[in-house]
Amino acid sequence: MDLLGDHLARARASNAVFVRTVAAPPWGLRLAGSIQLSVHTVVRGRAWLWFDDESLTPVELAPGDVTLVRGGPDHYIGHEPGATWLEPEEFRACHSRDEYADDPRATVFLCGAYRFSGDVGSGLLDALPQVLPLSAAVGDPLRDVIGLLSSELATAAPGQPTVLDRLLDILLVLAIRTSFRQSPTAPRWYRASADPRLSAALQAIHEDAAHPWSVPELAGISGLSRAAFARTFREALGQTPMQYLTDWRMTLARDYLRNGELGLAKIAEVTGYGSPYAFATAFRRHHGTPPGAWRRQELAHTSNPLAAH
Repeated sequence: MDLLGDHLARARASNAVFVRTVAAPPWGLRLAGSIQLSVHTVVRGRAWLWFDDESLTPVELAPGDVTLVRGGPDHYIGHEPGATWLEPEEFRACHSRDEYADDPRATVFLCGAYRFSGDVGSGLLDALPQVLPLSAAVGDPLRDVIGLLSSELATAAPGQPTVLDRLLDILLVLAIRTSFRQSPTAPRWYRASADPRLSAALQAIHEDAAHPWSVPELAGISGLSRAAFARTFREALGQTPMQYLTDWRMTLARDYLRNGELGLAKIAEVTGYGSPYAFATAFRRHHGTPPGAWRRQELAHTSNPLAAH
């Protein structure tokens, strides 16, 4: 197991959508900021991506490039920056057929939309910039996946939804991996997972959060003395091993509480607390409210669409 794979598995996206479109100028499309993560790539031609916020520079999309856009402000795609745009429903109605496929001015592009779940997913999204352009050189797996997506979307075929779902997963993993590898603001756990002095201990924590880990045991897994391990861990992650373990357990606990699939006794067990009382005490100390009350607040928030306004 690797930490990025673990985070992606726990943040499993839902209702993923991927659409291939052929459009000849003039054209434009608005995409709502409520989409948690959008993935855009051009197969043929050129397109531009821009925001209402003038501090965000328009991004030109060329064949082989992939651009991730995190939720927040609305964003737009068109044949040129500031082009007149349509809402998605109108746009699909106008560009539902490949009538411009032979037009040399036409752009063939793919748009994907992903929704992550829970605090693990939010942590992944928060580690990404608002807009992230990635260039896929010849031989880059990103380019290969884009080609496969385009071919699969060209015509309907048996099992196509499953194929598209898997290809979108692969595209997203490759894009996030490239982003984290290149970014100086990548999550600390990602950078630390590449450190041979820390990777084994981090994997152990993520594989079995319920285990009663201690600093000496984690240091032994890492092949370091207790003092050297504690110092290296704090320098890399900005907190002690036990603080990191508690934070990870609380992250898991919030997601378990939110989805409602486990009772408090089971959550206590899988997050390493000996009893529901011990778990409730730790949760209250960490969040200032008991787990039951926290879950009720979350349910009330998600059931009320005006709660965030």
